[in-house]
Amino acid sequence: MSLSVILITKNEEANLKGCLESVSFADEIIVVDSQSSDKTQEIAKSFGAKLEITSDWPGFGPQKNRALNLATQDWVLSIDADERVTPELKQEILTTMASPNAADCYAMPRSSWYCGRFMKHSGWYPDYVDRLFKRGSAKFSDHLVHERLLPTGSKEKLKHHFLHYSFRDFSQVLKKMDAYSTASAEQSFGQGKRSSVCKAFWHAVWAFIRTYFLRLGFLDGPQGLALAISNAEGTYYRYIKIWLLQQSGHSK
Repeated sequence: MSLSVILITKNEEANLKGCLESVSFADEIIVVDSQSSDKTQEIAKSFGAKLEITSDWPGFGPQKNRALNLATQDWVLSIDADERVTPELKQEILTTMASPNAADCYAMPRSSWYCGRFMKHSGWYPDYVDRLFKRGSAKFSDHLVHERLLPTGSKEKLKHHFLHYSFRDFSQVLKKMDAYSTASAEQSFGQGKRSSVCKAFWHAVWAFIRTYFLRLGFLDGPQGLALAISNAEGTYYRYIKIWLLQQSGHSK
């Protein structure tokens, strides 16, 4: 069985080399790039990746479907530039693809890094996500952000996790929080969701309680507290931005 690895990029020179090294066992690597201005494209080419450069940004889901449409091998592994396949997961992937009784899609546990440590609680682990699938058995949703894979066949879970260097420092937290809350607000507003300042506040409070207490974020130490606060902030910004879209007249 052969494997295509697909990923989308935008100015990922700090992450891409480590990512592609971890999936160098693949038969084919597809990189769809959104006109990066750094060395992302150069790094992709150095690994022999098939590079497609797009002039527009349709959102995460549609962009990943573009990459998926370029894949030609039996199996597909979707990965982000800030993620890494461990040696243990690599072996499990190869064994799974070779099995005559393999399912159509596999979810993998993900271990995510937050400002100094891999989180073990806070709703961040094991954090199963669908990533490995037989080509033709799944596609991505059309969401602008928080896209997900939509498998049509049988699904199982793999044992070994992959690594996600989601937030290396707090500057990255703030940058992503702003970008993702904007995209999420626009998506939610387009789907008919409305908000208010009070709603924003109470959703933020609930996000903190859910992360820090219900999902045991306090067991993740200082980073657990920082993450709970960040989740509360991101939630607040998303609902405030929905409210601001209403105030600006977009609802007319």
